[in-house]
Amino acid sequence: MTASKILAISGSLRADSHNTRLLYAAQKFNPGGQEIEIYEGLRDIPPYDLDLDTPELRPAIVQDLRRRVAEADGLLIATPEFNYSIPGVLKNAIDWISTDWTRTEGLPLHRKPTAILGAAPTNFGTVRAQLALRQVFVWTETDVVVKPEVIVFRAHERFDEEGNLTDEMTIGLLQGLLTALQEKIDAKAERAARG
Repeated sequence: MTASKILAISGSLRADSHNTRLLYAAQKFNPGGQEIEIYEGLRDIPPYDLDLDTPELRPAIVQDLRRRVAEADGLLIATPEFNYSIPGVLKNAIDWISTDWTRTEGLPLHRKPTAILGAAPTNFGTVRAQLALRQVFVWTETDVVVKPEVIVFRAHERFDEEGNLTDEMTIGLLQGLLTALQEKIDAKAERAARG
């Protein structure tokens, strides 16, 4: 059986981001059957512009992200929390990949199996950011994993000096999240096979 293709996106641009480290941990502790690719182009995506949001006018980096999302079996999104919500760069990327104004391309996020997680140094982790992101995905009709919730609070205590995730509870939750994502991917494939 072919491994499921997961596109992983960190909403943080910071070099030592705990959220990006979570995605590397997902690659390392993957329970199996998933090929997890970490997207690295978020910094280069320009501000959303409706005047350019057509197949002919979109920036190449946006077209590439839309293609990657469409081709992926599932998404894994790690979000930090900024001002009780998701970072602007992450929302901007979602805005670019959530549309089909010409009704010719399809909607890359529509019914896409997606898992959300996040890390922060505070005692509440990314609770509010994840809720905000889930609200966005209600509109796009994205198929989001409900449980387990991976809200890594006091994140600086859960990684070693090299950036490796060492907290066993977090590793277990991460593996549970990836398993739940795979179940959504498998269910979607079964529905497609039944026609």
